[in-house]
Amino acid sequence: MAISLSVVLLLAIILVVLLRGGSIKAGPAVVAVLFGFFLASTGMADDIQRFLDSIADTLNSIQF
Repeated sequence: MAISLSVVLLLAIILVVLLRGGSIKAGPAVVAVLFGFFLASTGMADDIQRFLDSIADTLNSIQF
């Protein structure tokens, strides 16, 4: 849960920066948010979550 919340917060910050910087307009941003919302309710959501969890585990196991 903590990783999911962190990813959502990071993506929200990136979206705000892109909107304020003019790299992306409000219309495409809304479409991207809606795409993510509806993608989360599909059968692919579990696979995407497992993929993100494996990336987080890999990054966690790397010792600096």
